[in-house]
Amino acid sequence: MQTIVSISNLSKTYASGHQALKNLSLEIKRGEILALLGPNGAGKTTLISIICGLVKATAGSVTVDGFDNVTEFRKTRSTIGLVPQELTLGAFDKVINTLSFSRGLFGKKPNSAYLEQLLNDLSLWDKRNSEILALSGGMKRRVLIAKALAHEPDILFLDEPTAGVDVELRKDMWALVKKLRESGVTIILTTHYIEEAEEIADRVGVISNGELLLIDNKQSIMHKLGKKQISIELKNTISAIPDSLSSWSLELSGAGGQLTYTYDPLNSDIDISGLMDAVKQAGLSLKDINTSQSSLEEIFVSLVKKKS
Repeated sequence: MQTIVSISNLSKTYASGHQALKNLSLEIKRGEILALLGPNGAGKTTLISIICGLVKATAGSVTVDGFDNVTEFRKTRSTIGLVPQELTLGAFDKVINTLSFSRGLFGKKPNSAYLEQLLNDLSLWDKRNSEILALSGGMKRRVLIAKALAHEPDILFLDEPTAGVDVELRKDMWALVKKLRESGVTIILTTHYIEEAEEIADRVGVISNGELLLIDNKQSIMHKLGKKQISIELKNTISAIPDSLSSWSLELSGAGGQLTYTYDPLNSDIDISGLMDAVKQAGLSLKDINTSQSSLEEIFVSLVKKKS
């Protein structure tokens, strides 16, 4: 898949001395949905701001669709739509005028059919002639998204787009995101809702303390970093694990009625059938067996804890 955003050795140190990004490199593929996860202060917003040309990097470079985002800023910025965390809208502007102005700002010809479809997709058509001041917080968030898409960008950045918004808006937004991806738009989002990343993203990146800890597709992350567990429920409780099972590093829980075995799914030497045979040979009767695997959230928490 072709690269549309290339980030090379990007660093940012603010005047206060805080280093928000540390030698970060990243390739974003055309047409993908990339979710960036990280705790507050990890550097996610700084990264997006630099790509969009709103913040100047201390070191490193960014190219957008082959253009340098500093020397060819107009070309790169016209390719990008940005939905920031903060509500940045004119209080007395009408919704439709906000979109029309934003479209014209990027040199796009008027297209009332496109704007009508966009407003309908975001359940805003009935509010098109309303002043921003009269809208609820959720509706203002919808206008921000519509404004970011008014000039038909090839890349859309969503910075914590669903933080504090209602379930209905989330559903509308993700439906629109999927529709945009189908039309070829590249989407990069930051979110605290890890379940959203699991559901909608093609790839997931984890940022902590200004560094990119990993980036991969969801399935690979779960496969590489997820631990699997086998829970063996016993018919009769035991007070201690038999010595004959000591090599399996089992944990005893459930008031002595459950054995848990945690293992790496990539380890080809794991012999699950051998474990079952060993449990039976130890004189233990099995009542039930369950398996589980680490969630993306557990992997994320583990990575951030290791780095901090």
